[in-house]
Amino acid sequence: MSDANSRSITSNQAGLHEKLDEVVQKHLNTPFKKPIAAHTQQAFEQVNEKVQAFGGPIILDSCCGVGESTANLAKLHSDALVIGIDKSEHRLEKHDIEYKQTESGQYILVQADLNDFWRLACEANWQPTHHYLLYPNPWPKAKHLQRRWHGAAVFPYIVELGGRLELRSNWSIYVEEFARSLELAGKKAEVSVYESDTSMTPFERKYWASGQKSTRLIAQL
Repeated sequence: MSDANSRSITSNQAGLHEKLDEVVQKHLNTPFKKPIAAHTQQAFEQVNEKVQAFGGPIILDSCCGVGESTANLAKLHSDALVIGIDKSEHRLEKHDIEYKQTESGQYILVQADLNDFWRLACEANWQPTHHYLLYPNPWPKAKHLQRRWHGAAVFPYIVELGGRLELRSNWSIYVEEFARSLELAGKKAEVSVYESDTSMTPFERKYWASGQKSTRLIAQL
């Protein structure tokens, strides 16, 4: 995945989605009542036992993919328990084969639907010190606004979880929309071009090698 063959984002949006405010306000004011999937409930309960037993700082690495970012974050935050969450069993299974690191701190990977996992974490009163969303997740077609995390019904739970939120993407409009959504929720975010000598994820490495830039959002929730 390190080859410089990542295509640039193309979209029929030239700026923020025209219905962004309407959609976000609706979700901020409407309870999300979708039933919790049994497999995510079970996965959360297993992780929650470890969280309660740990008793130290908790960090979330949502949409962790193959878990390379989770291991990297565990090295950066050696006093914390880093929890990598992804819905794809296939991606998570690649971790031990290709991306596991030695002496990388304390972390666990879990397969779960974040639409459910975040809600369960809020119900359990988790208070992560940091929350990372490093997978690009743009869904660039305008008709797919509500598939973007800030346009989804679960967005208020991202805000409720709190902590220092860091989001990165190779599509600046996605990040700017997220910042606007946080503003509607009463939170301030800083958005800037992000550059580094080392990538945190395979996706980041791939689009940097292709000459694409990252845009980063940081917000203290």
